[in-house]
Amino acid sequence: MSEVKTYRVKGVMPMGFLRSTFVKEVRALKPEHALEKIYSELGSRHKLKRKRIKILAIEEVSKESLQET
Repeated sequence: MSEVKTYRVKGVMPMGFLRSTFVKEVRALKPEHALEKIYSELGSRHKLKRKRIKILAIEEVSKESLQET
């Protein structure tokens, strides 16, 4: 069985006439699954199409360096 990891995803999305940067941490098995989760959450919450969300970086995060939200 695979281990669930935490990934930090950084990107840019449009907010009205401006572009807003975001950093989100999600738990997933693979980086591809984390990317899918980000597209799903942002699309649902902000009514954005996938092509409007630009992903800049996906990195695995150790348990010690998790950000508290």
